[in-house]
Amino acid sequence: MFACCRDSDPSKARNDAIDKQINESKKSEDKIVKLLLLGSGESGKSTFIKQLKIIQGEGFDKGYRDESVKIIRSNLLQATKSILSAMAMLYIDFETKEAKAESAKVLSLISNEGCDHTNTASDELINVTPEQLAAISRSIVTLWADEGFKSCYKRSKEFQLMDSAKYYLDKTEEVCKPNYVPTDQDILRSRKRTTSIVEYMFELKRVQLKVIDVGGQRRERKKWISCFDNVTCIIFLSALSDYDLKLVENQNTNRMKESLDLFATILAYPWFKKKSIILFLNKTDLFDQKIRYSNIGDYFEDYTGQPNDPEEGKEFVKLKYEERKPAQQGEPDATHIFPHFTCATDTDNITKVFKDVQEIILRSYLNEFNLV
Repeated sequence: MFACCRDSDPSKARNDAIDKQINESKKSEDKIVKLLLLGSGESGKSTFIKQLKIIQGEGFDKGYRDESVKIIRSNLLQATKSILSAMAMLYIDFETKEAKAESAKVLSLISNEGCDHTNTASDELINVTPEQLAAISRSIVTLWADEGFKSCYKRSKEFQLMDSAKYYLDKTEEVCKPNYVPTDQDILRSRKRTTSIVEYMFELKRVQLKVIDVGGQRRERKKWISCFDNVTCIIFLSALSDYDLKLVENQNTNRMKESLDLFATILAYPWFKKKSIILFLNKTDLFDQKIRYSNIGDYFEDYTGQPNDPEEGKEFVKLKYEERKPAQQGEPDATHIFPHFTCATDTDNITKVFKDVQEIILRSYLNEFNLV
């Protein structure tokens, strides 16, 4: 049971009532709540799954942490390579000769690993030995201290760069140590593209919760339809910070507009008629930082709020998603959208949000089997 369910607050009475109804139902032990995670690529679906592991108390065992070391180190190298490649594309020079020399060492190693830098953070892993990593650790530190390299990073909306680039570049020396053990936050920020349908089981108030995570890139979406039957709820994730970014698959398409279109498509599917759609408007931390220097009105002409106001910007995006709900006049049990602003890398935030969300999930379950 989630620890957050024990808190005393106004929702406790409703939660107690749900507990009673579930306990009294003979069917409750035999039913599984099927929760489908949907959203475009890099919206935070897999990070949400990791948070559920922490909230549930399962956490990350040694095997998971050891595997995460490879992914995190690969993320660091991929971020470095993406910036170096973008410097050439954007004609940005290094500030120092030392940084330029060190960049050659890094590229010499990474380029031999067969990873295409045009891909996103984790389409492919860059595998290097601990000795190779140690040899270029100081090179990456030198690059990150160079103003030319940093100026390219600040123009990241002009090329593909993972969200956690700065986080890992700041921790280069630690990540490259032979005995490095990742923290929970290190693991939460790591990125490996989901290329298959992955199912996770959790217990939620004596009900088995099956959470299904599927890949969000365009080429992965054809697999989604196999998961649509018998879904109790959908959690749709959208990255707020995507409003000024382009798709990896199509450099002419705005990521947030693609997500809005995808959301409208999901709502129109007959499988999800009268279902509860939980909308996570994710990456609030990145959005709050970005909107202060990147005007959302430059990408959405109908935005009339203050150019650099995070709260007005978030409300605007929320309304854009709510407007995608199809007209369902005269249907009392029409689809319901439950929006939440989230930061998937913030365990406290996800714990609080999921405390609210679990009541929606359980009520949907009870309605589905006529238990209320």
